Amino acid sequence: MISVDLTFGALVYLFSAVGLILALWFYTDFRDKNLYEAERKKVIFHCIKCDKIYSSKAGSDTASCPRCGFSNARLKF
Repeated sequence: MISVDLTFGALVYLFSAVGLILALWFYTDFRDKNLYEAERKKVIFHCIKCDKIYSSKAGSDTASCPRCGFSNARLKF
């Protein structure tokens, strides 16, 4: 059987705990960045016919309203 010193065992435990925390941190940061980046790239539209505010994918300058079907231009701030 391999004998493990108490200090070595404590260091292995400490480094594995820190490694797990760092891995979870990187995973959640990567996941949140991808989710919020997709939401940030959406374009907002305001229907002038039925007064509904809706969003569409990036790159489109016009989109039809999901409620009434009227084609609207994107909002510009």
